[in-house]
Amino acid sequence: MSRALVARAPTRLDFGGGWTDVAPYCDEQGGAVCNVAVTRYATATVATSDEPPPLPDDPLTRAALRRSGLANATATVVCDFPIAAGLGGSSAVGVALAGALAALRGEALEPGALAERSRSTEVEDLGIAGGFQDHYAAAFGGALLLTYEGCVGVELLAVSDATCEALVRRGILLYTGVSRISAGTITAVADAYRAGDPVVCAALARMKTLAIEMAASLRAGDVDTLGEQLAEHWVHQRALHPTITTERIDAIGRAAARAGALGMKALGASAGGCVVVIARDGYEDEVAAAIAPLGERLPFDVDRSGFQIVAAMDEHTRAADA
Repeated sequence: MSRALVARAPTRLDFGGGWTDVAPYCDEQGGAVCNVAVTRYATATVATSDEPPPLPDDPLTRAALRRSGLANATATVVCDFPIAAGLGGSSAVGVALAGALAALRGEALEPGALAERSRSTEVEDLGIAGGFQDHYAAAFGGALLLTYEGCVGVELLAVSDATCEALVRRGILLYTGVSRISAGTITAVADAYRAGDPVVCAALARMKTLAIEMAASLRAGDVDTLGEQLAEHWVHQRALHPTITTERIDAIGRAAARAGALGMKALGASAGGCVVVIARDGYEDEVAAAIAPLGERLPFDVDRSGFQIVAAMDEHTRAADA
């Protein structure tokens, strides 16, 4: 009898410490990342059937199917976020696929193991350069402080409903309209670190510390300080490589600051994609209006659940639904 599952995994806003979760830096210096999962999802539908299905076009889907070991399995993914937008979308896809396929074969993965399976598929099967934070955000959900000292440490931050509401109200997620491919920039920054570039090494060290400080701000419900930390982080982040910022991102930063923003930063490896802005309390509408001509606003909420199975059915259920 054929079976099917539908599962989803969230994307994330990486507030601080991104890049310090990428080898060789995290292996040699340790890493720290503070991020928050948001309600922009990758939704995977997986099924088994009696006949061998055609191979999907997407390399990540093919790799996830191979790794699952399921015979005659199919998988498709839909996303409600822009592709290559700095939201950790490919990792959300990977986690949704890995978790759904594991569940389809009767395997229950705890969130850390799910994150590592998704990451292994990207790194080992596809050779994609990147860190660990996106997979963990997609698997765990919520607000996280992720650290690395030989292995990944996960603290699910105790963030109040009021703080989440303030983040959603005062946080503006803006898509610049330009997709970017992160692997080249990630490789360039890693090479600069290996070469001992003093600017890059100092920036990474401060970004790691800021991630820990941002986690403290979230625990305390101090969104004002978080906004100021976001502004400082962007100074160090853009120092890592010339392609991390763009004219459009710089224009967003200037317009937001004039209208009352506390801070902003580009998400992910940048060079396009999305930016997140935190407005001063009471200036949300002014900041949103000032940057509206420069991109598409993406509404969001905080996702507290992480990876979830949202539907399961067998052959009889699908026939009845039809």
